Amino acid sequence: METNNYKIIERNLSELQERIESACSRSIYNQESVELVISTKYVDADVIRILSELGVPCIGENQLQATERKKEGLNDLDLRWHMFGHLQRNKVKKAVSIFDLIHSVESVTLAKEINKESEKLGKNTRILVEVNISGEETKYGLSPEETIPFLCEINNLESIKVEGLMTMMPIVDDPETCRPMFKELRELSERIRDENIQNVEMNILSMGMTQDFEVAIEEGANLVRIGSAVFEGI
Repeated sequence: METNNYKIIERNLSELQERIESACSRSIYNQESVELVISTKYVDADVIRILSELGVPCIGENQLQATERKKEGLNDLDLRWHMFGHLQRNKVKKAVSIFDLIHSVESVTLAKEINKESEKLGKNTRILVEVNISGEETKYGLSPEETIPFLCEINNLESIKVEGLMTMMPIVDDPETCRPMFKELRELSERIRDENIQNVEMNILSMGMTQDFEVAIEEGANLVRIGSAVFEGI
């Protein structure tokens, strides 16, 4: 069964990379490359090991406890771990020690807590600011209007490094529905870059998942978070 899973995932990854490259060729924003982070929320450590064997360097998880459990048997692998999900303040200490990039920072309180725990560890934690570009009440994130003032409020925190923006799109049947929102986030990223806020960089635009990543790339995404497209068939 494991051999079959390896072949299925290998084929899915190959097809996914072709789709990513094709979307890049259609984009006018000249992404030199698009970072693929595989969301492993619904798979176990054995599948993550297969991903590593296939050359996947970066894994994304939503839940801290599940990540700890999976990592226990994978310490021999050279993987980078990203956190996608909402991070509670009481779990920041553990998250800072585990994750290389936290995608979901959306409050000053959380940013300060990450900074405090990072300082204790002598670590400079990379973060993305989560923007609720769709305006859905059920989603976390800052409004576009709140984002620049937020960045100006946290830019003096010396043990975190703002690397860019992230957003979660609504679940839709037609990915074209999301195109205006992807465009809006890209334009916000460009405005922030023009502000030249100290200690704030806009190197990463994390938007796009299995349902809509091609449209996201066409609109300037340089990091996509893919799960189900990789594991279909296993």
